[in-house]
Amino acid sequence: MLLLLLHFLTDFFHVKLPAVFWYSSTRMVLAALTTLLITILMGPSLINRLYALNTGQSIRTEDCPMLAELHQKKKETPTMGGVLILVSMVIALLLWMDLHSVFTLILFLTTVVLGLLGGFDDYLKMKFKNSKGLRARKKFGVQFLFAALFALYLFWSPLTESLHRKSWFPPPVSKEFVQHGEVENHHTQETYGRYYMPFKKGALFVLSGGGLIVAFLLTIFVVTGTSNAVNLTDGLDGLAAGCVLFVALVLCVFAFLSNHIEMAHYLNIPYIEGSGEVAVYLCAISGACLGFLWYNGYPAQVFMGDTGSLALGGILGVSAVLLRRELLLALVGGVFVLEALSVIIQVLSYRFRNKKRVFRCAPIHHHFEFKGWPETKVVVRFWIIGLILALTGIASIKFQ
Repeated sequence: MLLLLLHFLTDFFHVKLPAVFWYSSTRMVLAALTTLLITILMGPSLINRLYALNTGQSIRTEDCPMLAELHQKKKETPTMGGVLILVSMVIALLLWMDLHSVFTLILFLTTVVLGLLGGFDDYLKMKFKNSKGLRARKKFGVQFLFAALFALYLFWSPLTESLHRKSWFPPPVSKEFVQHGEVENHHTQETYGRYYMPFKKGALFVLSGGGLIVAFLLTIFVVTGTSNAVNLTDGLDGLAAGCVLFVALVLCVFAFLSNHIEMAHYLNIPYIEGSGEVAVYLCAISGACLGFLWYNGYPAQVFMGDTGSLALGGILGVSAVLLRRELLLALVGGVFVLEALSVIIQVLSYRFRNKKRVFRCAPIHHHFEFKGWPETKVVVRFWIIGLILALTGIASIKFQ
């Protein structure tokens, strides 16, 4: 919104404004500060409101009876704190991002759709105390539908070509140096059919033609998988917010570098035109998570709930797809991968090994609690793992 105002003042009133406000790097810092201040300043009033609405955290007891005993003190702690995170992010988006950019529209829709889905799930749990919220099939169905529409937007050539011709939020494209300083444009399908691996120069593999069906399915898997993995990680005070913070910062660095063709060429990473807007939003996520930790750190005064976790995971997944960094996301988001795998392994073992369990409780952070680790030790050690993976992801920029 402020960018539109700056354009208006420059074009119609010929007002000379400092060029610094146009730089994505400046807007990244301002977006992070905006969400950080909003979450810290608005936190107390929202928490009091959630207490008044009696949005206490529901504790799972059917398959982990001891969990109720371990987390008894959390029973009255309000959830739905993700509203604070998402509202601050949308405000930052409206203030500091280019509203004409297709990246802005995609990230806004991801925030709203998955935020509303998680919010409705939290609302059902709040209104009906014995309710588990939305059925898993319905929740997954909405996630799948949204991810499928997003993938269709990127890979269905009749749609992308039509949008390019009409200039209605045309899908993003990439460019690369070929020889003698010449630049080659890639169409949307060419751009998003390329998959890059950390520490490897150039594309790991390229999908085209019928292979785009595989790319379509991979995109759905990344978006829905990340959304649910972050949701599973949100089980201890500050765990999910801290891990999301690390992953968002790493993706933010790649988005910023991918926005500059010379830097992208020098570092052998794809140049995605306009990806600076993704970097701005990822900085907004980082600021929001940091501010949320002010109240979500042990002992937590509020939980983000599905409202925050489903949306934040979806945004990370969508950002990774837009930046062609799905495999990097799997690396730096290794904590999320571990949490999701622990649940899958536990379910398969229980079903096919005569109700035998691999872990004392899944997701795996509860397993360590059952082994006697204090909650704060589990969280800090998972943060340390997340930080190591994040630093490894940053190092991959040069070691390729």
